[in-house]
Formats: sequence, structure tokens, C-alpha cells
Amino acid sequence: MTNKICQECGKSITGRLDKKFCDDYCRNSFNNKVARKSEKWITEINRILRKNRSILKTLNPEGLTSVKKEYLSLQSFNFNYFTHLYTTKEGNVYRFCYEYGYRLTENDAKVLIVNWQNYMAKEKL
Repeated sequence: MTNKICQECGKSITGRLDKKFCDDYCRNSFNNKVARKSEKWITEINRILRKNRSILKTLNPEGLTSVKKEYLSLQSFNFNYFTHLYTTKEGNVYRFCYEYGYRLTENDAKVLIVNWQNYMAKEKL
């Protein structure tokens, strides 16, 4: 009989031959560590999206406003991350962070901030 060692705590395992952990606690602990490592990237992107959303929400209490792009950058807004796009009939593209969207003006100096509207739902994937 071979002496098996728990993959989490290193204690000796008794029981079935294919057993990898000494108890449920060690099995859960091991699997949670693996999940955290593999989902670290997702967690980081979600953090960026939540921060972007928070900035847009704070700057847009009325549902429609414009601010200087420079001000968003000073707030550490990350223009590379958004949840979805909405294109108007006129061809204007809004990038959304959940229910708050923004569009750069033609000269990229200002940003128009809007709230998601029900009529946009047809266009959303």
C-alpha cells in the first residue's frame, strides 16, 4: 500500500487510492487557490470596469453631460475597457460601462456622458 500525501496540507491520506486530499476543507482550499489564480485577470478587468462606471456615474447625475477628456484621464478613467457599444442612427458610437455610456466628441477634447435608455435595448447584444 502506498502512502499518499494531501495536495493541500501535506498530511498523510487514508482511504481510497485515488483520494488527493485529506478532507473537504483541504479540497476546497486547494480548488479556491486554483480558481483565484486563473480568474485574476477577470477580477482585474472587473475592477477597472467598476471604477470607470463609478467615475461616469459621479460625473453624470442628470443623465446627460459633457466633461473634458483630460478630466476623465485625471480621474484614472481607462478608455480601453467598456462593457458594450451602442451606435446611433447618425453613426455616433457610445462605449458603455454597464448603464453609463460615453462618446468622444469630434476633436477628442470633450466626452459626452449619457445614461442607458430603454430604446437602446434593441441594439444591445
